[in-house]
Amino acid sequence: MPVGLGEVELNDIEKFLTERCKAELNLIGEHYPKKQSILIDFQELSEFSPNLGEELIENPDIVLAEFNKALQKIQHYVPFSKPTPDPRLVVRIRNLPSEQEIFVRECTSQYLNKFFIVQGLVTKVVDTLPRVWKGVFRCKRCNDKVVAIQDKKTITSPGVCNHCGRREFELVLEDSRFIDFQKMEVQEPLEILKGGDQAKRISVWLEDDLTNKVLPGQRIIISGSLKLEAPKGNLTVYQKFIEANNIEFTEQEFEELEITDEDIEEIKKIGSDPKIMDKVISSIAPSIYGHNEVKEAIALQLCGATSHKKLPDGTKIRDNIHILLIGDPGTAKSQILKYVDRLAPKSIYVSGKSATGGGLTAIAEKDEFGEGGWVLKAGALVLSSGGLACIDEFDKMSEEDRSAIHEALEQQTVSVAKAGIIATFRANSAVLAAANPKYSRFDPYKPPAEQFDIPPTLISRFDLIFPVKDVLDEARDKDLASHILNAHRLAHGGHKGDDLEDIRKKLAAPIEESMLKKYVAYVRRFVRPILSDEAVVRLQDYYVDLRKRAAGGSVPLTARQLEGLVRLSESSAKLRLSERAELEDAERAIRLVEFVLSEIGMDSGGGFDIDRIMAEHPKSERDRIYIITKIVKDLEEQYDLVPKQMVLDHAKEYNNIEERDAEKLIHELVGKGDLYEPKHDHLKTVSSKTSR
Repeated sequence: MPVGLGEVELNDIEKFLTERCKAELNLIGEHYPKKQSILIDFQELSEFSPNLGEELIENPDIVLAEFNKALQKIQHYVPFSKPTPDPRLVVRIRNLPSEQEIFVRECTSQYLNKFFIVQGLVTKVVDTLPRVWKGVFRCKRCNDKVVAIQDKKTITSPGVCNHCGRREFELVLEDSRFIDFQKMEVQEPLEILKGGDQAKRISVWLEDDLTNKVLPGQRIIISGSLKLEAPKGNLTVYQKFIEANNIEFTEQEFEELEITDEDIEEIKKIGSDPKIMDKVISSIAPSIYGHNEVKEAIALQLCGATSHKKLPDGTKIRDNIHILLIGDPGTAKSQILKYVDRLAPKSIYVSGKSATGGGLTAIAEKDEFGEGGWVLKAGALVLSSGGLACIDEFDKMSEEDRSAIHEALEQQTVSVAKAGIIATFRANSAVLAAANPKYSRFDPYKPPAEQFDIPPTLISRFDLIFPVKDVLDEARDKDLASHILNAHRLAHGGHKGDDLEDIRKKLAAPIEESMLKKYVAYVRRFVRPILSDEAVVRLQDYYVDLRKRAAGGSVPLTARQLEGLVRLSESSAKLRLSERAELEDAERAIRLVEFVLSEIGMDSGGGFDIDRIMAEHPKSERDRIYIITKIVKDLEEQYDLVPKQMVLDHAKEYNNIEERDAEKLIHELVGKGDLYEPKHDHLKTVSSKTSR
């Protein structure tokens, strides 16, 4: 008889299954073999038999084995919908007490063969493989067959043949029974990490109806016990893994921090302050001087828009706000990203220089982890789903890698199709990215698309694009230097004095970082504002008016930017703890968009042109390209080969295009193949070449 289990407990097991699990038995009968397990609530089991509950924690292998034996005995109670010879039924335990929960890093030898729960983020999933369950062995001498249950990774042969007494057996695959087996890897949730801690990972083994249920990026709670995998050779170090008994899904998101009643009282007090926005702005990266518009936008990004909105046709509306910082080096862009990574309850920081497209999204690849099979791996945007992804050196990524994140930014999903594996992961992440100019410094007089190695199609996914400029301004430089030097004096920590106390008060954040983190979590969890009638009218009027202000026929604002205005307005309302996005919230969103357009969206003619940000050429330059091409076509009617100087003269005399600019446009058109030079300094259009 098993240690710790007496006759009473064994009877209790069978009694519990027959009395308390009738509904589960009916479900098995209806859905077998997709459903092979009975779910037992641990709290209910402990109330029924306290000793069984205690024994399950201390000796899970023994107790679960007895449960499974009892389940086989009473399988005649299962109303199978079709004939099912020798069904395999298992018991799974859920709702273990919180004191049985441990972190991945705590899965040490003290938990060997103990029952516990661990929460983790799925990073890898291998393909499902068959594992021998009931091995049928044939004696090599007398051909007698013996059945042996296999519960280990390696085949265990029967001891001795009952017929001839020999020990030589071979496995008969066609007569053996197999079950589904799958391995995955989980890592610790990002929000439990402190400072520069590395997330710990562990392998998890799944069987039967637990297989094919999880995807990389999903957050799960695993009930199981810690096991050891035998090493190869004579090594003394064993590999550990969790043998999963049950898996429960949890959608713990960005906002899932523990918030007490006292915290809520303080949050409501902070939110009622009419200067709440100024306080939040001053509390974001307080050691960094200036950049108030950027900090204001980041405050809105942290709060996010109203979530889980769907259009009547079922289309989901993105609620995350994406922000791109582009500009001069040494302007604290990376510091801002690092601070936001620390402030956000759930975030990942990556550098574009070292991140691949697969590292950001998801990939399928061959891996030893899958024993030669294909492995699905989740990237940063999938792992940070429900949180924030900070991507530094965004312009240093290769074009192929950047193209991989188009879908994640707009549709908030990541699709993988490789080696016959087709899967879609959730990537519900807000993105804060930083990029540098091609030629070291930002030139405000050239379109950003000319200065940054970022495709316009990718830039257009961002709600706000901020130029971070290093401007020569004596008064500002003096204030900046004073701010930095005072911060360094405080950082020393060894001196005290009235002057340092004054500096400390001046540089202190109005809202402590821990409280600001809880404030953000609270508004994301509980505040779901809707647009007021006044806000709708204001945004509509602004959208129509700005399109009227088109610079020479350009389109300064599109429906995508209008949706961004809605997101910013709703986020502003959330920051105020308001259930309605009012006129002031719409005005704040408009002011931020106007700031961006005035900084890098102003056309040479004085109007707004979103193509200066979103397209390879702004409207004014596209017009000049058209003019140069038309001049060459018109002159082809008079000349077989059009002299380049004649084109330059016509461009200057009749269209007011400077010779230097015209030269540049001609060079670009030749490079793209729209014009060609059959002879030095002579031009022809490609259409005339093909017509001949």
